[in-house]
Amino acid sequence: MSEIVDEISRVHREVGTRRVGADEAGSVLLRRTFDSDAADVWGAVSSPERIARWFLPVTGEFRTGGRYQLEGNAGGEIIECVAPERLRVSWRFGPDPGFSEVEVRLTPEGGGRTVFELEHVSVVPEEFRSQYGPGAVGIGWDLALLGLGWHLTGGGLSPEDAVEWQSSPEAKAFVARSGEEWGRAFAASGADPETVTATTVATIAFYTGE
Repeated sequence: MSEIVDEISRVHREVGTRRVGADEAGSVLLRRTFDSDAADVWGAVSSPERIARWFLPVTGEFRTGGRYQLEGNAGGEIIECVAPERLRVSWRFGPDPGFSEVEVRLTPEGGGRTVFELEHVSVVPEEFRSQYGPGAVGIGWDLALLGLGWHLTGGGLSPEDAVEWQSSPEAKAFVARSGEEWGRAFAASGADPETVTATTVATIAFYTGE
């Protein structure tokens, strides 16, 4: 279990805000270094066949201006695709998702390593944001990066095993640690301490069912 939970410490997290038109959008940023070259990491995040192995099955037109759909999850437009450096997509889930974009950035590092950044910027209803905070999005992306890391090292779980794993004590420990780290990132952004505590508790409970 310790190796899974230790994956949390390999990710740098930031919480911020920005203006999107007349609205204020929240942002979460995750950054970690993978022991794989940029071409391999790019293939993992841009190839439909490989995305299905660590995230979810995906269909669509895989080109700039094309549309994609993750099975049972988000879909949207491929806004920008600059191989092997940058991928930006709209990220729409539900009947009225509002503004939501995800950008992945890759920077080669020495020794065949790659710095991976994922930033998700979205406008969410105030009642949801005040109840759950940025961890609601951040924990989901931490889980995704865990799967990506497994995939890049040749490990990981089958889709069936991954579903079962999500209810395991190991997964709940991972989620709890992730939620606590997003709480720290939220506090570092200047959020009120009481809000940080309340949203962190609510988000961890939402993911773990406890």
